Amino acid sequence: MTTIAGFWDAAADSFDDEADHGLRDPDVRAAWAARLAEWVPAGPLDVLALGCGTGSLSLLLAVQGHRLTAVDLAPRMVERARAKLAATGATVLTGDAADPPVGDRRFDVVLARHLLWTIPDPEAALARWVSLLRPGGRLVLVEGRWQTSGGQSDYVPGEHFPWMGGVTAANLTTTLRPLVGDLRVHPLPDPALWGKEITDERYAVVATV
Repeated sequence: MTTIAGFWDAAADSFDDEADHGLRDPDVRAAWAARLAEWVPAGPLDVLALGCGTGSLSLLLAVQGHRLTAVDLAPRMVERARAKLAATGATVLTGDAADPPVGDRRFDVVLARHLLWTIPDPEAALARWVSLLRPGGRLVLVEGRWQTSGGQSDYVPGEHFPWMGGVTAANLTTTLRPLVGDLRVHPLPDPALWGKEITDERYAVVATV
């Protein structure tokens, strides 16, 4: 975990330069705000944002009126998220998103974007996330498959990460379906979300327990 945190800490200064990370472009920000409004019911709801990075999606949800708890492993990412969310009343915690440090709290929504590929045991993480939802709660996973080479992690040499490079919607839904009730896949090819044209698979899975 220390090695992984260090990897993302080193990326913190430039993380928001990516259009879909910083959401600095008004059109990109508006595209994500619209999607989140579709996936997350009107609130205010208790939302747990995992692998929050610098907090851009968390900020959109807070602006939409939800109560945010955000978690990231990298202290420098957490520092930036706290600054971004300072006026919203959100709580930002440093910890392992695969097993977030929230005790026995339960949430209406658990959100993660592009996180599963960074986790050594994604199946265990999914089970943990589902357990954090209240009855009728919603799991929102924004994911994709960006490269075909899986396995060994670039940031933990010698370690095997099952979904390194991303996970297809087919594989994710097969893993998740026994844990949830209703499950829907939303393809996300719209370049407005990414600030560019994309050629790989990107999608969201929205599941209710």
